[in-house]
Amino acid sequence: MNLKDKKIAIFVENLYEDLEFWYPYYRMKEEGAEVVVIGPEKNSFKSKNGVPVTADCSIHDTKADDFDALIIPGGYAPDRMRRTQAMVDFVKEMYDKGKIVSAICHGPWMLVSAEILKGKKVTSFFSTKVDLINAGAEWIDQEMVQDGNIITSRKPDDLPAFCRSIINALS
Repeated sequence: MNLKDKKIAIFVENLYEDLEFWYPYYRMKEEGAEVVVIGPEKNSFKSKNGVPVTADCSIHDTKADDFDALIIPGGYAPDRMRRTQAMVDFVKEMYDKGKIVSAICHGPWMLVSAEILKGKKVTSFFSTKVDLINAGAEWIDQEMVQDGNIITSRKPDDLPAFCRSIINALS
């Protein structure tokens, strides 16, 4: 499969989960996609383990129309991301336009904040299960769940299935 004509946004904030950012970042690049790192500001952010990444641009300088998919890594970063309303609005707009919205681990917290989970089947890290159910989702404990244009996974061990699903959805 080749994603050379696809442009994928990947969100970043402090305390992101290393593997859940870097694995999809390089996997999508390997498929030929243009991957753009988006933060609340064009700044440097550190993972839970202190690994830095610099955002290519601020959320305030982006438009959902320019992207085919969004990847939201987990860790504690999503709790920080959802404090930036423009990031939440971007998620909602991507969803409303029928573009791929993918989230892993604690990433689905952003889907809760974007209010796009009512009646959707999803998964996540187990500690966020109640939050997703309270947002109207049906939570399923499996490595990857796709419901329409929403793709979710639970943890780093699920990254191969998570990335395969994103690639298949864009192919």
